[in-house]
Amino acid sequence: MTRRAAIIGHPVAHSRSPLIHGYWLAQHGIDGEYGRCDVAPDAIDGFLADFAASGLIGANVTVPHKEAAFRAAAELDSVAAALGAVNTLWLENGRLHGANTDVPGFLANLDAAEPDWARALGEAVVLGAGGASRAVVYGLLERGIDRVVVANRTLARAQALRDQFGPRVLPVEWRDLAGRLNGCRLLVNTTSLGMKGQPPLDIDLSALSPDAVVTDIVYVPLETPLLAVAKARGLKTVDGLGMLLHQAVPGFERWFGVRPEVTAELRALAIADLAAKGQLR
Repeated sequence: MTRRAAIIGHPVAHSRSPLIHGYWLAQHGIDGEYGRCDVAPDAIDGFLADFAASGLIGANVTVPHKEAAFRAAAELDSVAAALGAVNTLWLENGRLHGANTDVPGFLANLDAAEPDWARALGEAVVLGAGGASRAVVYGLLERGIDRVVVANRTLARAQALRDQFGPRVLPVEWRDLAGRLNGCRLLVNTTSLGMKGQPPLDIDLSALSPDAVVTDIVYVPLETPLLAVAKARGLKTVDGLGMLLHQAVPGFERWFGVRPEVTAELRALAIADLAAKGQLR
């Protein structure tokens, strides 16, 4: 029997998850399908409550449904429980299970691109305090970073991350960001600034350490204005595409029984898709 999985979101037509999982299905010769399920916000609770009726064995979940998936899952992994958000679902013994793979996806992307990024790293700076920031901050703390500075235009949202994760999180006003970049060795952008159709992220990177790593979880465009400026300064840069690819691995393994690899060929396939849609820069 063909095993079916999908990406659930609203909208979802733009998702590259079918390309990623379709590549792995073909590579491993698996009798499986991976599609898209566009579910409106007012219908998501009912859809998840009767998930078995969808004919899916599992799914990825994207905005705006990660919190609804968290509420619907009968069993949660430790990361999803900590973050209050689920991006991977599967049925096991008739019960809906939920996980959050954004954290391992973020960390695996950095590990693959810059293996020594965490060595002797005492402090990191994270821009933004939304759901993506929550996953990034959690991952950095789990990796053992002593302090994570969170800069956000609304200070209360950054303070909420400190309340959730403890005193190793330091919330700062956006206007005070420049003072926190002096000697910074890891800068992570989790805001939508720099995304296609959004204003660029306009900050001065001159105070960063010469060996700093600058990463952006945005991957449309692949090279954001932030990464372009960092690259021009000779800094190490890590784009957001790798996070998308790596976060997909655990779900595929759960649904189809094979742990896939993020290869240069898969990355090239995704980049070719971005190029075809004019989304590289």
